[in-house]
Amino acid sequence: MSAPVLAPRGLAAGLAALGGEPVFAAILERAGPPRFRARRNAFETLLHIILEQQVSIDAAAAMFRRLNEECRPLTPAGFLTLDEPTLRRCGFSRQKAAYGRGLAEAVASGALDFTGLAASDDDEALAALVALKGIGRWSAEIYLIFALGRDDIWPAADLGLQLGLAAELGLPARPGERELRAMGERWRPWRSIATCLFWQSYLHARNRAAPLLPA
Repeated sequence: MSAPVLAPRGLAAGLAALGGEPVFAAILERAGPPRFRARRNAFETLLHIILEQQVSIDAAAAMFRRLNEECRPLTPAGFLTLDEPTLRRCGFSRQKAAYGRGLAEAVASGALDFTGLAASDDDEALAALVALKGIGRWSAEIYLIFALGRDDIWPAADLGLQLGLAAELGLPARPGERELRAMGERWRPWRSIATCLFWQSYLHARNRAAPLLPA
C-alpha cells in the first residue's frame, strides 16, 4: 500500500524553515512531524467539512461513512436525490442538509468550479468558498490547507489550534480568533505548517494520532 500524500504541499520545506524555532523543535522531538492526509479537491471533501462544523472529527467521520453507504457514488446529483429522513439517519441537521444541498446545486450548475478553485490564489479561493451559504471562513481555510494544499493559511477560529498553541507557548488561556490571527503573522509564509505542528501537539497531548481521513 502506497504512503498517503500529506498536506499541505510545502510540508517538508515548511518544516525545514520552522523546525529550528524552539517551540516547533520541541513539538517535533516529542510528537514527530505532522501526518495529515491531503484530501481531494472535490464536492465530497467540502461536504465532509460541512459535517465537521461544530462536532468532533470522529463524529463527522461516522456521519460521512453513513452518507457514503446511502449514496454511491457520492456526487452532487446523487446527494440531491436524498430525502430529509435519509439525511437525518446519516446525522445531518436540518441546517447542514440545507448547506449540503446548496453546495451540490452550486457544483452541479457550475457556479463552483473545482478546477478554477485550484488555479486561484489564496484570497480568491477563500472568497469563492465563503460565498457559499454554510461555508464560513474556518471551513474555507480547512479546505485550502487539506484539499488545495496551500502553505500559508492560518485557521485562527480552530479550537485545536487555539489550545495547542496556548499549551506550547504557556499562555494562561487560549487566545481568541482575533488575537490568534495577529499572532500567526510571525510564521508567514508557512502558517499552514505551523498550524499542523500545533495540531500535532494538541493530538499528542491527548494520545491521539493525526487522523488520516479519506483522500
